[in-house]
Amino acid sequence: MPLLWLRVALIFYAVGVVHALFSLARKHEVLDRVLMLAILVGAVFHFVSLVELTILTGDLAPATVHHSESLLGFFVIVFFLAFWVKYRTASPGVFVFPLVFLLTLAASFGEQAPEFSSPLLRTSWIFVHVILIFLGYAALFLSFVASLLYLVQERRLKAKSPKLWRMPSLEVIDGIGYQSLLLGFPFMTLGLVAGAVVAQVEFGAVFFRDPKIVLSLLVWLVYLILLFTRWNAGWRGRRAAVLATLAFLAALGTWAANYLSVTHRFLGP
Repeated sequence: MPLLWLRVALIFYAVGVVHALFSLARKHEVLDRVLMLAILVGAVFHFVSLVELTILTGDLAPATVHHSESLLGFFVIVFFLAFWVKYRTASPGVFVFPLVFLLTLAASFGEQAPEFSSPLLRTSWIFVHVILIFLGYAALFLSFVASLLYLVQERRLKAKSPKLWRMPSLEVIDGIGYQSLLLGFPFMTLGLVAGAVVAQVEFGAVFFRDPKIVLSLLVWLVYLILLFTRWNAGWRGRRAAVLATLAFLAALGTWAANYLSVTHRFLGP
């Protein structure tokens, strides 16, 4: 049943992908009327799928790559909906909807057998670590999307080019990026702290030599610098957007390292 609900959610998310394509062609009047309802219904089915899967497997933390993809996609769409409620703009959906659709599509192919054999990965602390990290990635992806939109909108305004799709003002886009950063960075920080506490207790200082731990700490440092420049140096607009883009690309590299190698080296297979 979890896969059934996930595939139903996928159908509703497909409306978002179609909307993204039509938005680029400025032919989105009809889709605008049904878009948010479809995304909301898809998120509800997605949530049901995740809950049922957790009950069936008995694992709080994701036990497979497919489960991780589904969970990350759900968090991204939740943050998108939250920002839509506040700002009433679906412009970030041009990037958000295709990503969520692809993550859900990959997850809906079928659940694998549990891939993580370490008993430590079944503990509630690891659940907290994973959930917080995924929430951080989801919010920071929205910050990255807002940065891209800002750079596109700024260039379009300077060139006085015709509209490609409806976009909010630079001030609104910058606000979305900043609020996403304020949400994502604490989640990332708490997630790293939770993981570090468990690893320190179980393995000692050896976990600091794990390549993915080092990469995660470097990404955290980049985001800390980004926040510092916004708070103290007054960086906003283009400079903040460029730095946020570079920061997310670094985070994407860390995510790819986790995705390809599945688990931390010190945990074993």
